[in-house]
Amino acid sequence: MSPYGPVRSAHDRRQRRLLIVLALGFAVFGAAAAALFYVLQPETLRIAVGPAGSDDHQVVEAMAEAFGEESRTVRLSPITTGGAAESLALLGAGKTDLAIGRGDLGMPADAQTLAVLRKNYVVLWSLSGGSRKDSKKKAAGKIGEIADLAGRKVGIIGRTGANLALLRTVLVASGVGPDNVATVQFGTEEIEKLAQDATLDAYLAVGPLDSKVTSAAIAATSRSRGAPKFLPVEASEAIALRNARYEAEEIPGSVFNAKPAWPEDKVETISVNHLILARNELSEAKAAAFYRQLFAVRDAITQRVAGAAHITKPETEKEAEPSVHRGAAAVINGTERTFLDKYSDYFWFALLLLSGIGSAAAWLRRYLNRDERDDNTRHRNRILAVVSDLRNAGSEQDILTSQHEVDAIIGETLKCYDEGAIEQDDLTAFGLVLELFDHAVAERRAALQSGPTDQARSPGPTIASRR
Repeated sequence: MSPYGPVRSAHDRRQRRLLIVLALGFAVFGAAAAALFYVLQPETLRIAVGPAGSDDHQVVEAMAEAFGEESRTVRLSPITTGGAAESLALLGAGKTDLAIGRGDLGMPADAQTLAVLRKNYVVLWSLSGGSRKDSKKKAAGKIGEIADLAGRKVGIIGRTGANLALLRTVLVASGVGPDNVATVQFGTEEIEKLAQDATLDAYLAVGPLDSKVTSAAIAATSRSRGAPKFLPVEASEAIALRNARYEAEEIPGSVFNAKPAWPEDKVETISVNHLILARNELSEAKAAAFYRQLFAVRDAITQRVAGAAHITKPETEKEAEPSVHRGAAAVINGTERTFLDKYSDYFWFALLLLSGIGSAAAWLRRYLNRDERDDNTRHRNRILAVVSDLRNAGSEQDILTSQHEVDAIIGETLKCYDEGAIEQDDLTAFGLVLELFDHAVAERRAALQSGPTDQARSPGPTIASRR
């Protein structure tokens, strides 16, 4: 047995420390892997849309499918509601991330636009002829402009209060008192009922120009009441100027029918956008990721639902209500911050953190290896003691015994070095002591071979006896 303690116990200590280091390494690696997995997980955004089965609902369902198939950054989770008003209420309450709603509906105070789902045009028309039942009304004069609607009755397609409010806005801007015009609203599934109502003098529809509902209503009223006469909103510019939620537009000729042409020529009107909305609190990065992904897969969505072709970017060059979300605006205007711009502070923090971790690891390593360093110091001291004993060695056997002892110390020290328990500086100091030992062995061996001396004839105690 070595006089410096069992070699096995030192080896066991190193094994235990190695296991501790490995456990810490696995813990750090696991934490880093978990953090990376979390960062790379696709972001799931809830989007409220309704009612079920509507064009908006179909587009959002197709959007969610396309995102799920092609996006690694954003996923959509549709929330079906009773309509746009309920969707906007959920957005205002923070129960959804996104919502589909019309620009002139009651918006949450912090709602902002991510994209335009479609543009809704106001289509107003009267009838140039009629059935026998309305011959008395024909005598009262045809309706050629909005001003002629005073004292008349207008059928509104769609039961939302937004359509009624929009008609009132148009009437006021055209110099007609809203109270002087009677209105009745019909559901989108009540087109035939609308067409058969002989008490109606004019009709209003709000939707995209390729809306099947609008086209069906115009065709149905023309069959029962005569060819349509489209009424221009001549105050469209003034309406758009006073209310940022409306835009002045033109309905192209022949858009609803080619022969005969409905309308015969372009018609002035106003439009209101159907929007994909988010709260201002939605982060710029999430909004930008959604916007980029939406337009990346728009063609794929359109293949599923034709109405997705109306999706366009919002206007950022002029005042609009609601305003464009900063994330979408950054992508549109090319001012989006780069990856380094966004995360440079995190990089610096990570470097500082890694530096701190490195220092902590070095300290921990030295702390865990403190016993090996103490053993190394004791080994050096023991070799120095052996060097002192060699000067009194009385035989070659004493020298060999000392060498065997030092060989065991060398083996243990080199194993500690290989396992990283001691540093290069420690090994260098150990090497100096070994050189001293080698010189002492050589000198004592030479002295023994040169013959007996006075000291040799009366030697002191041997190395073995000293032990």
